[in-house]
Amino acid sequence: MSSEGEQPAPEGERIVARLRPHGRKLFWPAVLLIALAGATGYGYGQFAEEWQNLAVLVGGAILFTLLCLLPTLFWLGKRYTITTRRVVLRHGLFVRTRQELLHSRGYDITVRKNAFQSLAGSGDVLISTGSGRPVRLRDVPSADLVQAALTDLMEKSANPIAARRQAEETGGTFDTGPWGLR
Repeated sequence: MSSEGEQPAPEGERIVARLRPHGRKLFWPAVLLIALAGATGYGYGQFAEEWQNLAVLVGGAILFTLLCLLPTLFWLGKRYTITTRRVVLRHGLFVRTRQELLHSRGYDITVRKNAFQSLAGSGDVLISTGSGRPVRLRDVPSADLVQAALTDLMEKSANPIAARRQAEETGGTFDTGPWGLR
């Protein structure tokens, strides 16, 4: 059974990996949540007037929503799915956007890493289809592994006769490769 909002894969298509941006994006919202809980707990009850104590709670709730809840929801709203036939990019919290790239069309893959991404083992995977701006999988964990998986899937898709022959040799299943993605 598929998860919420996700269409089932066509016959013969298998999911190789489901990815989100790296979890370190949630570091500052988590730190702010701890600080906000401490500050709100300390500030509540410090004032003589009840409306002032209530204002501390309301202010804490507003800051929680803006600084902790929304960044977490935006992070959860971005998902990349790699299957044996295509790459599906979904993002958006209020307005959902879904984009698909077929492996059979062919594309160029580039991995870009800044200093922090190199330390965390993540990176941006740029998929250039030849028309317009490249599609960017932002800050995915194990970016080099994702690049290797996409390259292999694209090669198998470009040469379906060799892929079918290999599937017959391995017992009739389509091998998704040695990437270890799930």
